[in-house]
Amino acid sequence: LFQIIVDDDDSKVWSLYDAGPRSIRCPLIFLPPVSGTADVFFQQILALTGWGYRVIALQYPVYWDHLEFCDGFRKLLDHLQLDKVHLFGASLGGFLAQKFAEYTHKSPRVQSLILCNSFSDTSIFNQTWTANSFWLMPAFMLKKIVLGNFASGPLDPEMADGIDFMVDRLESLGQSELASRLTLNCQNSYVEPHKIRDIPVTIMDVFDQSALSTEAKEDMYKLYPNARRAHLKTGGNFPYLCRSAEVNLYIQIHLLQFHGTRYAAIDPSMVSAEELEVQKISLHTSSEQEEQ
Repeated sequence: LFQIIVDDDDSKVWSLYDAGPRSIRCPLIFLPPVSGTADVFFQQILALTGWGYRVIALQYPVYWDHLEFCDGFRKLLDHLQLDKVHLFGASLGGFLAQKFAEYTHKSPRVQSLILCNSFSDTSIFNQTWTANSFWLMPAFMLKKIVLGNFASGPLDPEMADGIDFMVDRLESLGQSELASRLTLNCQNSYVEPHKIRDIPVTIMDVFDQSALSTEAKEDMYKLYPNARRAHLKTGGNFPYLCRSAEVNLYIQIHLLQFHGTRYAAIDPSMVSAEELEVQKISLHTSSEQEEQ
C-alpha cells in the first residue's frame, strides 16, 4: 500500500494499491464507497492483474467538497504521470468519478467510466440539510448512519461475508474520514451530463436490495442513454465483493473496446485470441439478455 501526499496540506494522504504492468499508461482506477477502503477491491485487483491489466485501488484523504476532491485527484494523476484513466466507482466513488470527468471535461482525463450502484444527484439521500453538520458528529453516530444502509435480514453466505468485510473496513475509518465522505455523499450537487456525454459508460447495478432507490437507477439510465448496462440479479450494495466473478467479467467486457489502442488497460501480450473469443461470447450473451 503506497501513501502519497499531493496537496500542500500534509494531512491529506492518498493510500493506494498499484498492481499490474507499469508500462500501461491508462490503467483502471477503483474509487470506493463511503464505507470503503482501497482493499475492498482486492478481488478485482487479484483477478484483473492476473489477466494482465494494470489496476489502482484508492482511498481518499479528507476532502470536504467535490471541487477540492477533484483538484486533489487531478494532482494525484499528475504525480503518477497518468494522462488518461478508466474509472470504476462504487456508490459515492461513482458519483466522484462523474464529477471528476465533468471537472476535467475541457482537457479530459477520464477515458471511460464504470458506475457501480451509483447515482448522479446527491439529493436522493434527502440529507442535503444535514450535510453541513456531519463534521460535528462523533464517529459512532456516523458509523450508525452508514450501517443503516447495509442490507439486513437473511443473506447468502457470500453476501454476509461481504457485509462483514465492509463493517470491518468501516471500523478502520476515523471520524474525519467518515464525516468528510458522508459530506461529499450528501452535499447538494448533481452531475451535468452534457459535459461528459462522449465518455463510454457502463452502468452496473443489482436487482436485489441495495441502498439505491429504483428512481435513482432510472435517473442514471436517463442521464446516460447510450451506456452499456451490466445487471446483476443479486449482489446487494457490494457486488464487487460477493459477486466478484460477474463483476470482473463485466469489467473485462467494458475494457475490451480499448484493446489495441493507446487507452488499453491491459498488457497487449496478454490479449490472446482465445481470450477475445471468450469475451465475444460473453458480449453476445449480454446483448441477448438486454434484448429480452
